[in-house]
Amino acid sequence: MDNLPSERIKQLGLQFPPAPKPLGVYKPLLVVDNFLYISGQGPINLDGTLMIGRAGDDLNEDEAKLAARQVGLTMLSTIQTHFGSLDKIKRVVKVLGMVNSTPDFGRQPYVVNGFSELMADVFGKENGIGVRSAVGMMLPDNIPVEVEAMFQLH
Repeated sequence: MDNLPSERIKQLGLQFPPAPKPLGVYKPLLVVDNFLYISGQGPINLDGTLMIGRAGDDLNEDEAKLAARQVGLTMLSTIQTHFGSLDKIKRVVKVLGMVNSTPDFGRQPYVVNGFSELMADVFGKENGIGVRSAVGMMLPDNIPVEVEAMFQLH
């Protein structure tokens, strides 16, 4: 495999959903010094609709994990749309994964692995895995997962 994220994306056959428009007063992303900060992203389907559901209620842990992977695809789409080439990214630095879950659902880290595994596939194990938190909470529009992240640029 070539080391460029753009080549890995082609080899993996990944399809990106449309980048979402901000639903509030914030920027989708911001570059400060050598870092790219991405606002919280939800899981957007290829047709532009939102995935919805709550882990431990409407969704089991594997369905929620797939939603977290879809958040990763949404985030990559946002970066490509508003920043440019994913090849400008050196590494994942920090990830905050928020899972819409019932009070008794305790598998948030497993769910957020859906996002993290995708980043490792795209940026490589060394650069695709950063520090991370995975927590449960209520999320807007009943989306199953929201992730915000910080990347280091070349």
